[in-house]
Amino acid sequence: MDAAPALPEDWTSSTPDASDVTDLLDLLRRHERTARGWPSASRAAVETDVCGRGAATPRHLLLPDGSGAARGWAPVHDRAAARVVIAVVVDPDLDAARADDVAAYLFEWAREQAADLGRERGVEVTQMDSGAFADDPRQQLWLTGRGFLRMRSWWQMSRPVTPEEGNEDAFPPPGEGVTVRLVAREGDAMPEEEDLRTVHDILETSFTDHFNSHQESFDEFVARLREDPGHRWDHWWIAELERDGMTPLPVGALVGSVSPGTGGEPDGSYVEYLGVLAAARGRGVARSLLHAVIADAARRGRDRVGLEVDADSPTGATALYEAVGFATTYVTQSWHRDLPVD
Repeated sequence: MDAAPALPEDWTSSTPDASDVTDLLDLLRRHERTARGWPSASRAAVETDVCGRGAATPRHLLLPDGSGAARGWAPVHDRAAARVVIAVVVDPDLDAARADDVAAYLFEWAREQAADLGRERGVEVTQMDSGAFADDPRQQLWLTGRGFLRMRSWWQMSRPVTPEEGNEDAFPPPGEGVTVRLVAREGDAMPEEEDLRTVHDILETSFTDHFNSHQESFDEFVARLREDPGHRWDHWWIAELERDGMTPLPVGALVGSVSPGTGGEPDGSYVEYLGVLAAARGRGVARSLLHAVIADAARRGRDRVGLEVDADSPTGATALYEAVGFATTYVTQSWHRDLPVD
């Protein structure tokens, strides 16, 4: 069994609530600034994680020191059957020995929570899925020491958006037989469930051949995305393909969100998911969906679109994104540990 050192006598551990959001945000931004070079965490994201609509699903541990300052934080998310996503955030201002102890304590707590969630799911082995910035050797050393293996690198890409790209003729028309539309809804009403299920089915099917694909139920998928503070129903697109005069069939989907600007800067758009069924690849479906989200961002006065892509994507997505104008701004890593539940 893993072992974790005891905390200093004047430290405490607790489940964070709304009163801790400011301290957690400061802790997370200090970590980002040290590990990557600049902070980007938003208050809305931390509030949603700790006390939003889905706050009953994640589990959290906060470690304040004797003065009450947040020094460590570990959120644990039950993402799918046999997959638990964890994060361990340790104050970069701590000395190296104390930081090592805090990290060990949080990782051991996260391991216990992952095992408990695995038992609730009725699985024998669950995957602990964590991550690190590519330029953060401290976090990588902790992950290695707790039995995690580095599995994948992810390019965090961004593309500038100009106002002119909101014009109807800014991009070439979709490929032959391809049309792109928003999910159906009337006014401010909820989208039609049939369209939402179509998006879910396309993404689940198209990601089957992708790294670390885990099946997620429709209800889990929709509930999780709705919790995101950047979620908007009018950022969901479906691509359809007509062949030989037959009724157009849904073959691609894109789910986007809002990335808030900082310091008075404009907002951006973010591609949460982009999937195309294997049988429809190579027909310009993904490119047409990207053009749709870029044009939408331009019409909303946004200045960028961001996304994440597997550096070793089996579909060649990295080449497409670069061809459409995306460039890598930083790199993250996936680290996994298979944990026997018993």
